[in-house]
Amino acid sequence: MTITRKYILPAAFVALLLAIDQITKYLAAVHLQPISEFVIIEGVFSLFYLENSGMAFGLMQGGRWFFVGLTLVSFVAVLWYYRSLPQTRYHSVMRFFLLMLIGGALGNFVDRLLHGFVVDFFFFSLINFPIFNMADVFLVVAVAALMIMTVFVKEPRNG
Repeated sequence: MTITRKYILPAAFVALLLAIDQITKYLAAVHLQPISEFVIIEGVFSLFYLENSGMAFGLMQGGRWFFVGLTLVSFVAVLWYYRSLPQTRYHSVMRFFLLMLIGGALGNFVDRLLHGFVVDFFFFSLINFPIFNMADVFLVVAVAALMIMTVFVKEPRNG
């Protein structure tokens, strides 16, 4: 396996996810913070600026350093697991979602480290779903995919 495929492409993918997250949060801060909310579909979906110092569903408000520490420990664990996976097609899919997990975690980590809060802005008011951001999307998709793979997808014998 070349250095490019082993290190550069995965790092570039994580950097791309981090950039998407940080750019969208920057745009939310610049354009939404002054107006608070921009309605896309009345009663269904809007962009709503929120500075969240907690975690999902607003839990553990003010836990900045706890989340920073938890992210660092989780990052090391996920990276160790990523590197320990065999070089098979099945595990390549797992690696993809592990990288997505890392990208999402780093997006919120950067916010917590620099600002003490995470910028959230997607709001589905129809179901009153908690406000979230792109990093959260990456995290949820990655965790769901990894859970489905772990529970329902049988690893092929020959990779």
